[in-house]
Amino acid sequence: MFTGIVEDVGSIGSIEQNGSSLVLQIKAKFASELTLGESVAVNGICLTVTKKDDASFSADVTPETFRRTSLSLLSAGSPVNLERAMRADGRFGGHIVSGHIDGTGRLTAIRREDNAYNVFFRVEKPLFRYIIEKGSVALDGISLTVASVKNEGNYGEFSVAVIPHTWENTALKNKRVGSIINVECDVVGKYIEHFVSFGKEETKQTEIDMTNFPSFHR
Repeated sequence: MFTGIVEDVGSIGSIEQNGSSLVLQIKAKFASELTLGESVAVNGICLTVTKKDDASFSADVTPETFRRTSLSLLSAGSPVNLERAMRADGRFGGHIVSGHIDGTGRLTAIRREDNAYNVFFRVEKPLFRYIIEKGSVALDGISLTVASVKNEGNYGEFSVAVIPHTWENTALKNKRVGSIINVECDVVGKYIEHFVSFGKEETKQTEIDMTNFPSFHR
């Protein structure tokens, strides 16, 4: 689990592609501290460390992740937001981020307002229903608060207000109008929707046959 507080802006060292699967080599300041099998969020995508040295680590990307995220648009040298998994004794600075991307959005505008960067995005309706004003959303792994929402019929538009520190210390500053970003909606809302919709379905209760269970289970 992650919190959406970016630790480092790393960069893509190399990409090996085989069909719709990838092996990424990622340069990171904390690479020497990683262990094999550890999880790292790369632009919000939870990936597993498979190789490492003092300056970089490698991770495999499955076809499902390739299709659902913006990883296919990266190239050697591309900046990426990095966050290691949250420690059990760490501070919860952002919100619950699983690293499981729901889909992508397109950056449509960047507008300055005093110290804020108001950044606007467009997403398809299946994602938009989880995005609520003043709710949380993870964009390329950055925990941000939704400032505004607008229903545009076949799609939805929302904005986030980004403070200068976040702008300067994440890869968001490298984005331009038209850039594609990874979107992870609030996991709590998705679970609530699932539980409510599942509860409306008619289910059969099957009686469990206990006759073959060991006596200490009876």
